[in-house]
Amino acid sequence: MALTPLVYWAQRHEEIYLRVDLTDAQNIDVRVKDNVLQFRGQGHGAKGLNEYQFSLEFVLPVKPEVSHKSTQRQVNIMVRKEQRCWWERLTVQERKPVFLAPDFDRWLDESDAEMEIREKEEKRNRLRVSRHKDEGFVSLKTAFLFVYNLVQFLGFSWIFVKMTAHLFFFGQDSIYDTFHSISDVMFFCQILAAVEVLNAAFGIVRTAVIPTLIQVVGRNFILFIIFGSLEEMHHKPVVFFVFYLWSTIEIFRYPFYMLGCFNTEWKTLTWLRYTIWIPLYPLGVLAEAVAVIQSIPLFDKTKLFSIPLPKAIGTSISFSTILHIYLVLMFLGLFINFRHLYKQRKRRFRTKKRKAN
Repeated sequence: MALTPLVYWAQRHEEIYLRVDLTDAQNIDVRVKDNVLQFRGQGHGAKGLNEYQFSLEFVLPVKPEVSHKSTQRQVNIMVRKEQRCWWERLTVQERKPVFLAPDFDRWLDESDAEMEIREKEEKRNRLRVSRHKDEGFVSLKTAFLFVYNLVQFLGFSWIFVKMTAHLFFFGQDSIYDTFHSISDVMFFCQILAAVEVLNAAFGIVRTAVIPTLIQVVGRNFILFIIFGSLEEMHHKPVVFFVFYLWSTIEIFRYPFYMLGCFNTEWKTLTWLRYTIWIPLYPLGVLAEAVAVIQSIPLFDKTKLFSIPLPKAIGTSISFSTILHIYLVLMFLGLFINFRHLYKQRKRRFRTKKRKAN
């Protein structure tokens, strides 16, 4: 008597992917007739070495042609949809069969699948353009992006190396002098970072505008308003931690972009670029939040940036009130950017894993 194997499924806009949990499969017969996929084969499954079979009636029409490939561990099946669309479920019956489960190794929601399509199209376009270029020719766009990332890399590397050297040679005393010794270069790098928002907005680079804007505006707010406008903040230890965390992230990010300008990759650098932010980014936001909290009494004392109200009301809005609101927005921005960066990392290494297989 034939048994039913475990079957895992995932979809894209044009295809259905099935993975049958059957090792060393033989005598495989897979066919699609009247929108029903029928599978039969022998192999080692959940009930040992037996004959296994199943059938699935799809919720929407599919093409009769079906392709399958048997490996030592599983049987991979691909079915093409009749129309390009996203299915709410796989089968006609609302209650899915007990042997069917999502294939989380290949699972994407609809928005991620669309992003995957765009990335493939962009890659094909880049390859198409590169074929028409003469050898040794570098486009103006590539040269601009390379120079920009190189300048930022040199700037943040200088900051990182100088802070590390000062800490090594002068100890804790160097922490209190961070702003005066580093701020000029940090001001330059963060003003220049506004270019990244423009690059994203005008499509020079393929990245989301909102996460880029949140990071650039957030950092410049801390640098120019919290640190730059209050002399009392210049000697706070929190300045050291904010600058050090920022520069540590960037000395891995910008070289990655530099290599990407020429479609080149260094695997170690790629892993660091998509991994090191996991501990450092939340720590950086936490350090920024500490800086904001420490500045609130100073803004209350100096009345700096307070917003005057009409005489009839007879008071003003303290800038510290705005800072309390900003603290909430900071952690909202952390959630948005963390989610964006996590999706980037997941998509990057999922693609790598598939290529390896």
